[in-house]
Amino acid sequence: MKPIKNIMAGVVMSFAATLAAAPVVAETPANMLVIANRIDDITTLDPAESFEFAGSDVSRNIYGKLVNFDPMNLDAGYGPDLAASWTVSEDGKTITFTMREGVKFASGNPVRAEDAAWSLQRAVILNKTPSFILTQFGFTADNAKDMIKAEGNTVSITTDKRYATSFVLNCLTATIGGILDKEEVMKHEVDGDMGNTWLKTNTAGSGAYTLVSWKPNESVTLKSNPNFYLGEPAMKRVVVKHVAESSTQRLMLERGDIDVARDLNPDDVAGLAGADGVAIDSALRGRIMYISVNQKHPELSKPEVRQAIKYLVDYEGMQNSFLKGQYVIHQNFLPATYLGAIEDQPFSLNIEKAKELLAAAGVSNLTITAGVREAQERLEIAQSLQNTFAQAGITLNLTVGTGKQILTKYRARELDMYIGAWGPDYPDPHTNAGTFAYNPDNSDEAQATGLLAWRNAWDTDGLTEKVAAAVVEGDRDVRKGMYEEIQREFLQKAPFAILFQKVEQTGRRENVQNLNLGGAITAVSYWPVTK
Repeated sequence: MKPIKNIMAGVVMSFAATLAAAPVVAETPANMLVIANRIDDITTLDPAESFEFAGSDVSRNIYGKLVNFDPMNLDAGYGPDLAASWTVSEDGKTITFTMREGVKFASGNPVRAEDAAWSLQRAVILNKTPSFILTQFGFTADNAKDMIKAEGNTVSITTDKRYATSFVLNCLTATIGGILDKEEVMKHEVDGDMGNTWLKTNTAGSGAYTLVSWKPNESVTLKSNPNFYLGEPAMKRVVVKHVAESSTQRLMLERGDIDVARDLNPDDVAGLAGADGVAIDSALRGRIMYISVNQKHPELSKPEVRQAIKYLVDYEGMQNSFLKGQYVIHQNFLPATYLGAIEDQPFSLNIEKAKELLAAAGVSNLTITAGVREAQERLEIAQSLQNTFAQAGITLNLTVGTGKQILTKYRARELDMYIGAWGPDYPDPHTNAGTFAYNPDNSDEAQATGLLAWRNAWDTDGLTEKVAAAVVEGDRDVRKGMYEEIQREFLQKAPFAILFQKVEQTGRRENVQNLNLGGAITAVSYWPVTK
C-alpha cells in the first residue's frame, strides 16, 4: 500500500495540472467599466482647450451642453440637454435657450443660465485651439459678453449674420460647448486664466461622471455623479487604461481584466473570433486618416509634387492587409454619411505617374521628415509610405512620438509632413470644410491651430471664399451641391491626401451592454452602460 501522503500528493499534482490547463478568466466588478484604449493624445481636460480624441471621450461624460445627443438614439440628431427648449428670432440671428430646471453640477451648485453664458464667453475669450468653432459666428473677446447673454433662466446667442439654425446647434454639441460650474472654476483662477490651469487636470461639470484622476499616458478614472439629472449611472466607476499594444489589449480582454478593448488590429480581431464571453462590434466612425505636406517647404509646395504624393499611396494594399476591416478607402474630407459627402476616388498607386509629376516639377532625390504618432496602424501606414515613396526617389524619414509630442510640432507648423487622423467636431459639413479648406489668414501670427489648412500653411487656392458661402446657404440641396464642388476642387489642389475612413472594431465582454461609441457624430457615452 502506498503511503497516504504520496497518494494525496498525486491528487494535488493532478488537480494543479487541471487548473493550469484551463483558461482562467477574471472578472471586473459588476458596477465598474474597465477599458483599454490609447489615450496618450490627451493634453488637457478643459473643454475650452481640449481638442483630441481621447479628451473628447472624457469630456462627453463629464460636461452637459445646451444641446446634445441621446446615445441610445443618435439618428435623431441633437436634442435638449441643459436647455429644455429654444426659440429663434425672426431674423434668424438670435437663439434663446430656456434652461432645464433643477439640474445641479457635481459640486451641488445649481446649473444656471449664467453658467452657460459664461462658459461660452470664456471659450471665446481664452481663444484656445478649438475656439474657431464659436468665433466663426462673429464672437470675439471684445463682444462675447454682448453676443452671449444670460437673463433670468434664459441664455441668448446672437450671431453676426443668419446661419442655418441646425449649423449653430450642431456646433454647440462640440466639446467646446461643455457648460462649466462658474463658481467652482473661478475659485481656482490664477492670474486671470479663468481657471484654465486648474481645469487641465480637474473637472467641474454636470454630466454623468466626475474626474477621479488623469495620469498622463497611464489612465483616466471617473466616478459617477449622484446629481446627474438623468439618474446616477449603473457603472459607478469607469477606468480607461492606456494600453498601446493591440496584442496586450486582446490578452487582457480574453482574461477578463478589462471589459472593452478599443484598439485591436485585424489579426487580433480575427483571433478573438469564437472566444468565450467576447463579442466584436463594428461601427463606421467619422474619423479619417490623412497625410498632409507643409506649404512652407520649397519643394512640397509645388502643385506637381502635391499631386505626385497622392499617387504614391498604396490605398488598396493597406486597406486589404494590415487595415482590413478597420479602415475603408475614402479620399475626401467629408466622412461618408455627412451632407455633401462624395465617393470620388481618383487616386491609386501609380509610381510612373508620380515620377512624371516630380520630373515636371524639377524635383529629384527629395528627403522629407514626417511626424507620426506611436500607434500601430499609423506606423504601418508610415512604413508603407516609406516603401512607395522610395520607388519614386523620395526618402521619407519619420519622427515618432506620443500624440501630444507630434501634435505640438504639427500645430507649430514644424513638420514637413504629418501622418494622422481627424475626427469631426459636430455633425455638419462645415466641421471639416471649415478646417481642411478654410484659412482666411495664412500668416504665422494668426496662430489658427484649429485649422488644418493653416497648420500646413496652405492659403486654400480660393476655397476659403467658397466654404464661407456654403456655410450660410439656407437651401439644403444647394448647400449639398456646394460642398460637393468644394471637395472635387480640394481633391486636385490640396496638400492633403485623404486615405481612409475609420470602421471601429471593438472587443467587449458579452455582459457589457449599451456601450455606444458615438457613431460618426460624437464621442463615447458611458452612462447607459449596464452589465
